[in-house]
Amino acid sequence: MSKVVTPQAIRGTQDIFGDDAERFGRVTAAFDRVRRLYGFRRVEMPVFEATAVFARSLGETTDVVSKEMYSFEDRGGDSLTLRPEFTAGLCRAYLTNGWQQHAPLKIATHGPVFRYERPQKGRFRQFHQLDAEVIGAAEPAADVELLAFADQLLSELGIEGVTLQLNTLGDSETREAWRTALVAHFEAHRDALSEDSLARLAKNPLRILDSKDPRDRPIADAAPSIDAHMSSEAGAFFEKVTRGLDAAGVAWTRNARLVRGLDYYRHTAFEFVTDRLGAQGTVLAGGRYDGLIETLGGAHTPAVGWAAGIERLGMLLDAAVVETVAVAVIAEGRELEDAALGMVTALRRAGVSAELFASGSPKKRFDRALKTNPAMTVSLNVRDGVAGRSSRVVHGDAVDQAIVQQIVDRIELGPVAA
Repeated sequence: MSKVVTPQAIRGTQDIFGDDAERFGRVTAAFDRVRRLYGFRRVEMPVFEATAVFARSLGETTDVVSKEMYSFEDRGGDSLTLRPEFTAGLCRAYLTNGWQQHAPLKIATHGPVFRYERPQKGRFRQFHQLDAEVIGAAEPAADVELLAFADQLLSELGIEGVTLQLNTLGDSETREAWRTALVAHFEAHRDALSEDSLARLAKNPLRILDSKDPRDRPIADAAPSIDAHMSSEAGAFFEKVTRGLDAAGVAWTRNARLVRGLDYYRHTAFEFVTDRLGAQGTVLAGGRYDGLIETLGGAHTPAVGWAAGIERLGMLLDAAVVETVAVAVIAEGRELEDAALGMVTALRRAGVSAELFASGSPKKRFDRALKTNPAMTVSLNVRDGVAGRSSRVVHGDAVDQAIVQQIVDRIELGPVAA
């Protein structure tokens, strides 16, 4: 037997099965249910995009582009990249497919994304995200709706102990004034900054505010607040968002150090965080990115969105409820296998999950059936040369629908053993 090949390159990927698969399915099912309630239209996106889509939107100097993307050259010489996130690709689709005619456009999707990162708990090189966006809406109400969507999703999943942290990055005037003040502050303390923060000082100084390095924390904590540089328009926008959340019954807390480092982010920034996953405490995050579509060559288009890791959400769920078979149908002899198959098919077509057990000895068939913990077992047998239940179930080659309906009715009343 040849050895199973497990290339070094697939470290950090995952095969999802059993309890993990059940949790995964619960997350995606709840997401699909809630997005319908909020009127978000489902979209499907390609797994790879032209590398320029991410290089232009995320910025050549960001860690994602410079260190974490899976990029390759195809046979035609074009550079392609496995998507590291959804937003840039959705904005590209918005432009290339003429989706502007639907603005404001509320869309949602989920699927695999790829980052070349050091694998750790809750972080994989191929993982899966939920994503929701509102493109073409400048009003604070769009931010509120997205946050209410996220809050309801977490609630329906039964995830507790998650806090919505909220901040504003202001408008262009506010952000530029704040950035200038931050650069001056960090330059005055550059000798005490970590190597990563020194690199960020030249590229994305706002990111120093959320540095986890102990050397940076005292300096970051003493940095100027955005509130000191807030324009009246930006302040009014943030107030409308917070009032809307209060009206919607969505609890939130202000985190004035919460940032998004890329230049196209404006106004609302948010994270739903928990202490149940160690250092990787963010389970859902997003913000308003009014300048992104411009970087892709489009007109100024306001937009806001969020993404959430499916695996991380799954880790926060209570023990998965494993789906069990409603009816286990056992054919005790070969001459009854066709009848049993007909019954299983009829039950499934009636909307009842059913499984056929028709191999091995009768005892093994029963043992395997009972291990599935069915709500009901139905055995087709022949006793003392006389047809048993099969005579009531089968008439010629046809299944007796009256018997099937009796089983369906009993299942609907609750778990029954027969």
